[in-house]
Amino acid sequence: MKPAAISRIFVASKSREDRTVSEDTAAVTRIETPIYLKYNFTAGSAPARFLARIREGVLTGQRCPRCANVYIPPRGSCPACGVATEEEVVLPDKGTVQSFTVVAIPIPNNPIKPPFVIANLVLDGANLSFIHLMSECENSEVRIGQRVQAVWKPSSEWTHAMDNIRYFKPIDEPDVPIEKIGKLPLSGWEG
Repeated sequence: MKPAAISRIFVASKSREDRTVSEDTAAVTRIETPIYLKYNFTAGSAPARFLARIREGVLTGQRCPRCANVYIPPRGSCPACGVATEEEVVLPDKGTVQSFTVVAIPIPNNPIKPPFVIANLVLDGANLSFIHLMSECENSEVRIGQRVQAVWKPSSEWTHAMDNIRYFKPIDEPDVPIEKIGKLPLSGWEG
């Protein structure tokens, strides 16, 4: 049996008693194989409004009435307090890198070739991060606290999806101290 190029098969190491066992009959202890799932997402009312607004090129979050945190994308309830969120907040397309990773392995069917950076970004006025692609910089230049702005597709290509934003790029603003990330007002960072 020959494994597929993307699968890995692990064979148990042979004990002294098993040294005569051929490789073909050795026990397979584990197989790693990527699984791809195609599914339909049924949006509730809060995500549906968010997706309708992103189709218009507008980023919105929802504010918790108890703790006042703003979440994007909204889910209709505060993950910290568990109460319903209904107040919508229009957010700018500027934010801050909260964390990031350099992706070094290819992702099947992804046109972006590694290495590339995926970052957890917190938009100004929001308190929760979301993941998006970084570009227009060297991977080694990305850092926590770095200020970024969305680069949008042409509006003729917009759909009801976050990929209306091609990626985020660094902007010429001072870095945000770690303790301030996720606590910036809608007006942004003054440095």
